[in-house]
Amino acid sequence: MENHTKYEKARIIGARALQISMGAPILLKLKDQDFVAFNYNPINIAKKEYEKDVLPLSIRRPMPEKAGVRKK
Repeated sequence: MENHTKYEKARIIGARALQISMGAPILLKLKDQDFVAFNYNPINIAKKEYEKDVLPLSIRRPMPEKAGVRKK
């Protein structure tokens, strides 16, 4: 897991929770009792996937341009 800002983390978990709520497969092996513990909440499931670092999502951060260098 990379060092994400709290805003990036919120965006990743929110996007994944939306995917789960729309029927995407869950990337962790969970038992029925785990679902009960999570209250069948997609956000809680997405948080656990984020903590286990199994999400195939990445963040692209634009790098600043060097001063005095122009793009052609």
